[in-house]
Order: sequence, then C-alpha cells, then structure tokens
Amino acid sequence: MRVGAIDVRPAAPAHPGYEPLKRALDVLGGSVLLLLSLPILLTAMAAVLVTSGRPIFFGQRRMGYLGQEFICWKVRTMVPDAERRRDEVVHLNTTGGPAFKLPNDPRLTPVGSFLRKFSIDEIPQFWNIVRGDMSLVGPRALPIVENEYTGRQAERLSVKPGLTCIWQISGRSQVTFEQWMQMDLDYVARRSLWFDLLLLLKTPMAVLSRRGAM
Repeated sequence: MRVGAIDVRPAAPAHPGYEPLKRALDVLGGSVLLLLSLPILLTAMAAVLVTSGRPIFFGQRRMGYLGQEFICWKVRTMVPDAERRRDEVVHLNTTGGPAFKLPNDPRLTPVGSFLRKFSIDEIPQFWNIVRGDMSLVGPRALPIVENEYTGRQAERLSVKPGLTCIWQISGRSQVTFEQWMQMDLDYVARRSLWFDLLLLLKTPMAVLSRRGAM
C-alpha cells in the first residue's frame, strides 16, 4: 500500500510462528488487562461525566497497519470541541515534526490531565487490541493528519501499531520526531516475541515514572 509517495509492504516475519503467537498474546493479554483495569476505567468514566459531561469516550481516526484507517478509542481528556480548536494551538507543537505534542495543552480538562499522566485514558485501547486494530507492542498509531514521513519512516506502518514500544519507555515527548521514528524502525528490525515481552515488562515502570507524559 502507498502512504504518500512511499510504498509500504508487510515486514518480513520476525521468526517462524511469531505472528500467530503475537496475536494469541494480544487477545489473551488484552482481554485480561481490560478486565483487570475495569474498576479504574469505570472510575475515570465517572470522573469525566461528573466534571465535564458527555461524551465520555473519544474516538479518533488513526493510520494503522499498511496505512489502513481505524478508530482508536480513549477516555476523553480534553474539552468536547478540542478537535475543532486544534488550529488554535498547532503552532505551539513541541515535537518538531507532524506529530502534535504540547505540554499543558489549554484544551485539557483537569481530570484529563491526571488521566494522561498515568495513561489511564488509554485503557479503552485494550478493546482495539482484542479487535485486532492494534497490538500490545508496536509503533504508536498516529492521527491521520499527522502521518507525514520522509525517507524510510513510513516503514513503521509495515507492522501493526501497538500500545507500547521503544518510544514509550524512552522518554516519549522528550524525544524529537526523528528520534521517535528511528526507534520505531529499530523495533521493526529487532522485533521478536521475547523483545515484545521485554518491552511489556518495562512499560509499567515507564508509566509510573511519568517521564515524557503529557
């Protein structure tokens, strides 16, 4: 599939049996984590409803495997009209690339800021993982408007997007867009079931440290 001017093809299998084992891990792990995090999710939903009303969830069109679009679900952390107000703050982007990151985004609600710091807003993405839109481990799926690549960067789309990857445990918003893209390419080249498990084990500490969280 072509993404812009770049032809993206599926990445070569990491090793025999990798894809079915990874999918089994996604279905089992995603289901278990969704059930375990349900009390936290329900609390977050109630907090959003009481403090800023509906909608409770935010679905965003993102680009996934081989450029296929899907709806990525999150607990809403911004004011309801945040997408329409994007042009008001896009010039403040701190990532240095098409991906938009802004510390203290004025569109964030107080509850939303807390949810983001601990990645609680991303719990609904376990459902995306069980459905097959995403994987537990893989490059982060970017919103459609942020998918602008140069050189080999679009090769990050040659594998299924994930909830966590090298970028998430390496500073997230503290790294440049170019460094982020290189981390994703490194993951594509190094991926294996053991490497996926290692990244999963390192993710909770990265989340709790809040390093690079916005």
